[in-house]
Amino acid sequence: MQKLLTATALTAILASSAFAQEAITEFNIGILGGENAQDRLTNQECFRAAIEAELGVPVKLFAPADYDGVIQGLLGGTIDYAWLGPSAYAKIYLTDPTAVDLKLTKQNVDGSTGYYSIGFARADSGITSIEDAKGKVFAFADPNSTSGYLVPGAELMATFGPLEEFFGEVKMSGGHEQSIVGVHNGDFDAGVSWADGLGNWEDGFNSGAFRRAADAGLVDMNNLVEIWRSKLIPEGPLVIRSALPQEVKDKVTNLTANLWETDPECAYNVAAGDAKDFVPVEHSAYDGIIAARKLQEGM
Repeated sequence: MQKLLTATALTAILASSAFAQEAITEFNIGILGGENAQDRLTNQECFRAAIEAELGVPVKLFAPADYDGVIQGLLGGTIDYAWLGPSAYAKIYLTDPTAVDLKLTKQNVDGSTGYYSIGFARADSGITSIEDAKGKVFAFADPNSTSGYLVPGAELMATFGPLEEFFGEVKMSGGHEQSIVGVHNGDFDAGVSWADGLGNWEDGFNSGAFRRAADAGLVDMNNLVEIWRSKLIPEGPLVIRSALPQEVKDKVTNLTANLWETDPECAYNVAAGDAKDFVPVEHSAYDGIIAARKLQEGM
């Protein structure tokens, strides 16, 4: 009996020790590029505060200059949670398939879980189709962006051949906001960015980078025109670092999953506009994007 009690006590001590080792002292949220850093931090502040209250430890927001900053942060353990684009998730998975857990994705107001790469130009440019953009200066967002490079690049190349030969000049703007503002201001002739494709053009659709830019007063959507649209892209996942304690992962996931019910205004900020919910997502949703990423990188 004494031996049994001793073994039980030892197990409890070891379990307690393991829990102490797993306990977190801070939690870091990464925000992909797409708009200027201060706007990204402002839009996500409500989310940061909610998670901090839930976890009881300091929570910080990180807005790296490019997508790769968030990717490397998740891989290296300096970022714990992020809403990724499918291509960014594919890069993480191909680098280390055990680095992050897939949790949720954004569900649109119509119940769909996808979005589009939208080609656009100034309304007064005379460019009304992607064919009209031949020989023009064309802006992509970031090499690790799905809608800002991977998907439109692949689809346009399949139709028109090498992009550098079709367009007069191909540029990486640095982010979706930079592409939208750059085309609006005449720095680029045309470009691509992302949207759910629902709602009104003049509002910047229901959600996405155009909605963010329109809400911020950076552009008047009436000065822009859609010239191309990709096939439907699976909405990107919210991922959390796999090495974190399960309790932490559960708390953060549940808070996010319930955000549209508990704080719709904050959910609007997180989702880049109107949406219905954050819902579970499976790895298989990104099989096509992972295959395209492997092809792009010659793997």
